[in-house]
Amino acid sequence: MKADDLILFSQVIELGSFSKVAEKNNLTNSVVSKRIARLEQNAGTQLLYRTTRKLSLTEAGKILLNKAKNVTQATEEAKEAVSGFGENITGRIKMSVPTISGELVLADAVAEFCNKNTGLSIDMSLDNRFVDLIAGGYDLVIRTGYLEDSSLIARHIIDSQWVVCASPTYIAKNGKLNHPRELINHNCLQYAYQTTGACEWEFKGDQGHYIIKVSGGFSTNNASALRRSAIGGHGLAYVPRCLVYQDFINGDLIDIFPDQVGKKLGIYAVYPFTRQPPNKVRLLIEHIRQRYLEIEHCF
Repeated sequence: MKADDLILFSQVIELGSFSKVAEKNNLTNSVVSKRIARLEQNAGTQLLYRTTRKLSLTEAGKILLNKAKNVTQATEEAKEAVSGFGENITGRIKMSVPTISGELVLADAVAEFCNKNTGLSIDMSLDNRFVDLIAGGYDLVIRTGYLEDSSLIARHIIDSQWVVCASPTYIAKNGKLNHPRELINHNCLQYAYQTTGACEWEFKGDQGHYIIKVSGGFSTNNASALRRSAIGGHGLAYVPRCLVYQDFINGDLIDIFPDQVGKKLGIYAVYPFTRQPPNKVRLLIEHIRQRYLEIEHCF
């Protein structure tokens, strides 16, 4: 079956006559009739009962109509998704992003988007709080974690794997760790910006995920400060891999349990509930997504 024929079939039922569909699509009645007949031939069964007064569906036609509507809707959404590419983007976007994402990726990506669209201005705040989109007047928020507010729409961008890391100096002084349970005997630097609790570190086991409760003398809500403390040899840190990926490459930090850390959080583009976001927001989301995918190996 051809998608165009399914869309035409859906229109026939919606408008109620071949002539109206022919007029809508700039076709002749005979062409519409032939395409419906072709659809019936491909289906191997009659789809419509035709009388001089009205059209009605057969049982098979009712089933196919639901599928045809899905094809029609998917086609319209596909058109909407790419509409506006190449157009001039103007206006203002207010957005909020987490500090890690802002410093690593989004500051450069958003500034680049502004340079490509000189009529657009973007106000981007770096904030680890889960801001209120509606009350704060935000057009777009990048969030890491879980979305519970059903009045918002979230588009998944990428997943962020977490790691446990320490400097070579710390390992040389305190010994190599062989199992996560040994963390209870170490100074664990705690990242206070965690919904699950800064002292609860998640790992994978044969029977599923489990939690190790750690302790340490330093806690902060700033990921960069935590990273610097770990590089300085002051303890072990539990952070997103993207934050310390280059430090692993440079040898400044060591990935302690590369295959055992269980925490992985989604990064989402979130906007207020509408059928489609404004074109400028949709294009910005796609630009951000592409920039994340370019460095997917870091996550």
